[in-house]
Amino acid sequence: MIQTLEDMIKRFCAYGLVIKDSDGFTHDSCTLIPALELAYKTSIHASTGKTPAMLEKGWNSKLPVDTLNKDLVDIHPNSSILKLFLDKVRQNENQSLNDSFEYAKQKWDKSQKTPNSK
Repeated sequence: MIQTLEDMIKRFCAYGLVIKDSDGFTHDSCTLIPALELAYKTSIHASTGKTPAMLEKGWNSKLPVDTLNKDLVDIHPNSSILKLFLDKVRQNENQSLNDSFEYAKQKWDKSQKTPNSK
């Protein structure tokens, strides 16, 4: 688990300390680490078949945008922009998580020796 977190943070920080969204706004990647934590805690792990949040707390965390009713009128014009940005951040973090899982798997597979069948 620690190796996965380390790989995830390395891949996340590889984008640089400043992240620019599609509208040209810049965001400090350090302020997005809680979103990275949420992506990790709500991702299903292959070894357990459950999310770390489910194993630790018994329920999955949700972002405020998960609870928004799509039929309601936007209260603030920037709320839809924020939702799109958070969705992109979540996709980026999930991709980083998947990349780190794959990297850890490849590293583990390379370190294993094939048994002699003599």
